Amino acid sequence: MTDQTQPQDATTPERQPLSRRELEAEVVRSRAELRSTLDQLTTRLSPSYQASQLAQSARRAARDAGSFVSGGGMPAGDSQRARNAKILIGVVALTATVLAVAVTRATRR
Repeated sequence: MTDQTQPQDATTPERQPLSRRELEAEVVRSRAELRSTLDQLTTRLSPSYQASQLAQSARRAARDAGSFVSGGGMPAGDSQRARNAKILIGVVALTATVLAVAVTRATRR
């Protein structure tokens, strides 16, 4: 008969087979981790969560833009917040410009 066990090299420690209780405990831990991961993914992908994150980001950008306009400067240390505030200021400026042009054209007619 041939020996079907794999030879162990010097760097691989010999592992003892797990008992039934240890295997069951490992399955329970794995299921809990999987459940937690699925809950996190479900939350992150839900439309209501995405909407609340977008609203929170918009409020933060509005506060940052207001701070910049009133002389407080851009947020330090967070380039994404500074970028969002700059975008918001640009959108407001563009909207004001388009509105002013539209009003000017309407009054000339």
